[in-house]
Amino acid sequence: MPDSLPEGDEKVAAVRRMFDAIAPRYDLVNRIMTFRLDVRWRRVAVRSLALRRGSVVLDLACGTGDLCRELDAAGLVPVGIDLSFGMLAAARTSAPLVQGDVLRLPVRDRSVDGATCGFALRNLAELPPFLRELARVLRPGGRIALLEVATPPNRLLRWGHGVYFGKVVPVIGGLISDAAAYRYLPRSVAYLPPPDELRAMVAAAGFTNVDRRLLSGGIAQLITATRRST
Repeated sequence: MPDSLPEGDEKVAAVRRMFDAIAPRYDLVNRIMTFRLDVRWRRVAVRSLALRRGSVVLDLACGTGDLCRELDAAGLVPVGIDLSFGMLAAARTSAPLVQGDVLRLPVRDRSVDGATCGFALRNLAELPPFLRELARVLRPGGRIALLEVATPPNRLLRWGHGVYFGKVVPVIGGLISDAAAYRYLPRSVAYLPPPDELRAMVAAAGFTNVDRRLLSGGIAQLITATRRST
């Protein structure tokens, strides 16, 4: 991953190379650097969908299948899509997996009941086309649950999280996996729009009941919404 934050096609290629490289130890690093809080966040996201058992849910930028496993455990039917062959090869899930671009989903209009995305919004080339794709493939009344990192509102917690995220996480990542990738991780937060702008983007794409919930003191956020009927 380059030192400067890439954009457009350069970003897509760089992110793909990065995840191919870190795939073998991706889950291990996540568990260590979040103290397993990421497991809880995914369970909260799946519950927030509030879908009936048997509902079909796309897990976008599915990585190694963590959310797919949570969806399956909740009685839902997950289908994972990811750009990185390396992540899909390292996946630990029985769900069907598809290599593809989440900005151009290989999915029919109004054909699925829900969609999840875990900590990948900041890695996309653009957010509005992604949100429009979600609206296209979801049935009216379908639900989305999007997890991302966040900045804690509390000043002291924000300072401590900034030190940990910016200084400690790159060291952990470098010792276990790829140092450059985990130096990029804290900087990639700059790609995220402000909370009000993100909510407005989701609503403009065709969703209602847009909600943003802070998790674990604000170090993560969960965006949920319902596909409008028209």
